[in-house]
Amino acid sequence: MEQANTRSFLSCLCFIFFFINSLELITTAKGNPSLVLTNEIDHQALLAIKDLIQGDPLGALSSWNHSIHFCNWQGVSCGRRHQRATVLNLSSLSLVGSVSPHIGNLTFLRRIDLGNNSFHGEIPPEIGKLFRLQYLLLLNNSFQGEFPTNLAHCSNLRVIHMGGNNLVGKIPTELGSLSNLSYLILAANHLTGAIPLSIGNLSNLHRLSLPYNNLAGSIPTQLGQLLKLEYLQLSVNNLSGMVPTSLYNISSIYFFSIADNQLHGILPPDLGSTLPNLLVFFVTLNQFYAQIPSSLANAKRLRHVSFAMNLFIGPMPMNLGTLDALEFLAASGNSLGTNQANELMRFLTSLSNCSNLQALDLAINDFKGFLPHSIANLSTKITWFNLQDNYISGSIPLGIGNLVNLQFLLLSYNMLTGSIPNSIGKLSMLEILVLDNNIISGEIPSSIRNPSRLGTLDLSTNTIEGSIPICLGNCTNLQQIHLDHNHLTGAIPYQIFGLSSLINLSLSQNYLTGLLPQEVGNLKNLGGLYVSKNKLFGEIPATLGNCEVLEFLYIDGNLFKGTIPTAFRQLKGIQELDVSWNNLSGQIPRFLREFRFFQYLNLSYNMFDGKVPNGGVFTNISAFSVVGNSKLCGGIKLLQLPACPMQVLNEQKRPFNHRVIVLIVTLTIVLLSLCILAFIYRSKRSRQQIKLALPLQNQYLQISYGELFQATNGFSPSNLISEGRYGSVYKGILNSDEQIVAVKLAQALILTATTSRLWSSSSWKVGA
Repeated sequence: MEQANTRSFLSCLCFIFFFINSLELITTAKGNPSLVLTNEIDHQALLAIKDLIQGDPLGALSSWNHSIHFCNWQGVSCGRRHQRATVLNLSSLSLVGSVSPHIGNLTFLRRIDLGNNSFHGEIPPEIGKLFRLQYLLLLNNSFQGEFPTNLAHCSNLRVIHMGGNNLVGKIPTELGSLSNLSYLILAANHLTGAIPLSIGNLSNLHRLSLPYNNLAGSIPTQLGQLLKLEYLQLSVNNLSGMVPTSLYNISSIYFFSIADNQLHGILPPDLGSTLPNLLVFFVTLNQFYAQIPSSLANAKRLRHVSFAMNLFIGPMPMNLGTLDALEFLAASGNSLGTNQANELMRFLTSLSNCSNLQALDLAINDFKGFLPHSIANLSTKITWFNLQDNYISGSIPLGIGNLVNLQFLLLSYNMLTGSIPNSIGKLSMLEILVLDNNIISGEIPSSIRNPSRLGTLDLSTNTIEGSIPICLGNCTNLQQIHLDHNHLTGAIPYQIFGLSSLINLSLSQNYLTGLLPQEVGNLKNLGGLYVSKNKLFGEIPATLGNCEVLEFLYIDGNLFKGTIPTAFRQLKGIQELDVSWNNLSGQIPRFLREFRFFQYLNLSYNMFDGKVPNGGVFTNISAFSVVGNSKLCGGIKLLQLPACPMQVLNEQKRPFNHRVIVLIVTLTIVLLSLCILAFIYRSKRSRQQIKLALPLQNQYLQISYGELFQATNGFSPSNLISEGRYGSVYKGILNSDEQIVAVKLAQALILTATTSRLWSSSSWKVGA
């Protein structure tokens, strides 16, 4: 009973509390009608924002309607007291459109987050009216125009993030008045001009990120006043001059990147002591010189450091091996190294203590000495090992196989000798193996097939012997194979041409023999094929025409014979073709002039004959060569070839298209058929006319001249009936049946008539 009473009492208290609050709210509304009015202003402003959003594929704004209060709309949060919009969060909703100026009416907003959408147009200057605004996040959109200067009126701003847009113009000086600003991120825009000196006034600034712009001038010394600065990112601009020394004294900095500018000078000797909290230090692609300070080892938390592409000299600091957290170390593209043969050995050995090391890049320097066996003790986390373009000698240590997570092994342009160790097959994660331009000998180990992810194999310009391993056909991810300039022998294994991923195959300048396999046509993605200067023979496989994306084809310096296959007509994208120094014959295909992308064509020193085609690549004397073909004629004048005989010209006239030939033959047959039908028709008609005329002809009697002479009494004038221009008509009586007839006698007949029987078709007629 007591518990029931207690519950009832508590329920009453809750009801009374709710009633009092409701009464207070009603009283406030009655006493302050502007509250309802201002809520309606927010409501209308939000609807105006929605109106300018043309794309909402996720339906995120479907709740923005009159059926529910705007404080319950997706992305809108309101204050509990005044029911005014305080947060507008529409980030990552794939929205497309522009931002309405009515956003400036949401005067209670403290946070605007429109990041990761497709908003465009200018940032409304009306945002400057939002004096309560603390967070403005417009990152990764397509906003244009200049940075809104009147944001300086938003004195409570703490974070401005407009990275990843298309803003232009200068960073306004007025930003220096935002004393509460802690994050200023304008990365990846098109901003120009200098970094404003006023930024040095932002005493609460923790992060300054301005990379990937077109900022110029020097780094202001005033930035050294930012004593709370932790993150400094000014990379990929056009900054010049020296870095203010004061920047190196801001001990709170953990991220320091000024890479890819035009800065110069030396790094302070006590760098690691003045920046003890460093995690990342990048000065890549500048013009810093002198030595790398060994004091960096004092920054015990250092993980990523890059001095690449500068002018540093001298030794690598040996104490960097004490940095347990070190993950990435790059110093390529300098002049590091001394004449001490064991320097590299000592430095690599010292890195054995860096158990988190993932990438080591010391390429393009002056390091000498052997690769130590101690590289087997490097971190098993290492994925990138690059010592290209140094003066490293000796052989590749067998212990390289211990680096089981290695993905990129780059040792080209050194003086390595010996053979490729079989332990290379233990690198199951290997994607790129580049050992070119050394003095490596021996055979390609069969264990090369084990790294199933291998995409690039470059062993070119060595002295490698033996045959090309058939097992390369098992490396199904291979895209690049470069084995040129070696001593390889035997035939090209057809299994290689089963690698559908292959883009480039370079086997030039070896001692390979046999045919170029027909299976080459299986390489649908092949962009470059180089088999120059071998001993390949037979005909060029017509299946090459199936490699429709082929751009570079070099088969010169072999023993190929026959003609250029007509299937080459399909190689529409070919840019360079070299078939010189072979035994090819026949005419130069005219379709070669139709290739639009041709930049180089070499047909020299073969046995081609006939006319050199005109047009296309054959109009540019510097783009093609036909020397060493003594039976050629014609072409452009600069070739100075003899004119082609008429017989050759006739033989090389462009043949009719087979469709045209079929059409002509068909039309000829049709016309002949019509002519025959017309002839038959006319013949039949003539015979019908003759048949119709025969009854008429039978009305005339067939008698002799003598009978007529007797019937007319010797053509007596007494029997004359009439005379005309063409003859006379006589009356006659035939003795046979005493029939009276009229006889018309032509004048010519009197002179030529005989006693023979005459027909009605003669020049006289007898009518009964």
